[in-house]
Amino acid sequence: MDSTSTIEGRLARFTASSRPPVFGSADVSYAVTDTPIGRMLLARNDAEALVASTFVPDEAAEEAALTRLGRVLSPRVLRLPRALDEARRQLDDYLGGRRHEFDLATDLSLATPFQRTVLTALVGSVGWGERSTYGQLAAVIDRPAATRAVGTALGANPLCVVLPCHRVVGSTGRLTGYAGGIPAKEFLLRLESTG
Repeated sequence: MDSTSTIEGRLARFTASSRPPVFGSADVSYAVTDTPIGRMLLARNDAEALVASTFVPDEAAEEAALTRLGRVLSPRVLRLPRALDEARRQLDDYLGGRRHEFDLATDLSLATPFQRTVLTALVGSVGWGERSTYGQLAAVIDRPAATRAVGTALGANPLCVVLPCHRVVGSTGRLTGYAGGIPAKEFLLRLESTG
């Protein structure tokens, strides 16, 4: 038996790289980041548009978000934090009160057609430091009876914080559901009322 056929011989020829592999690009790049309002997953597509800014409090939620990205957008989803540096910087600035809006390209591929209508109306009608109700937003989209549907659409907002669904409250001003939890919604509204 020669040395090339033994395990020791094969291992002697093997040279391990001291660096992790470098991937060129992905159809969807993502990063997970800890923020003052919770753990969030940010993702962008190959056109560099943000497609997700979603709360992932644990590994199961992260896996569910990645599965959805892979199913809806592309199976090529890679963790490439550097690709999300600008989005993370802007999110940090926003949550630190140093920015009042985002300057990021967004893509609503993860939203339904109705959600796109609702989210577009939200961005166009409710600015920094303002609040709206689900009923008011339903009226803006000419669907005054669709209050609950508007709430459902906002509850599944794929671009939390970036598209500010936290600015929408119940008809009495009461804080109702938010993907990141009521404490996150309180934080964001307090931030916007003092900034």
